[in-house]
Amino acid sequence: MSGNSILIDTNIALYLLNGDETIAQLLNGKYIYLSFVSELELLGFKDISVEETNSIKQFLSDCIIIDINETIKENTIKLKTKYATKLPDAIIAATSIFMNIPCLSSDKGFDKIEELHFIRYDI
Repeated sequence: MSGNSILIDTNIALYLLNGDETIAQLLNGKYIYLSFVSELELLGFKDISVEETNSIKQFLSDCIIIDINETIKENTIKLKTKYATKLPDAIIAATSIFMNIPCLSSDKGFDKIEELHFIRYDI
């Protein structure tokens, strides 16, 4: 994958949707990838409004959503058992590893995953 590609965690998507200019500048000109897990998390908030749903769907249309496949499944299992990560985080990390692109998140839990090219965003 190109150096212009990055997989973002759900929290980064939420920062963008809430107008975080620093993240917007950091990601400007990059191909933004999301795991299907982030898509589900973003659209699955309790009491989400129609306006919020539409805003999220518009944002998602500008991203490249990566669905699960056999390699991601296998890597998810390995990461989950090796690092005792939460399932959504293991899937997101496995997707980033599969795509061979960095993962951007503010979740410190990704720090422990040695196989992952992780970029932590500190608020």
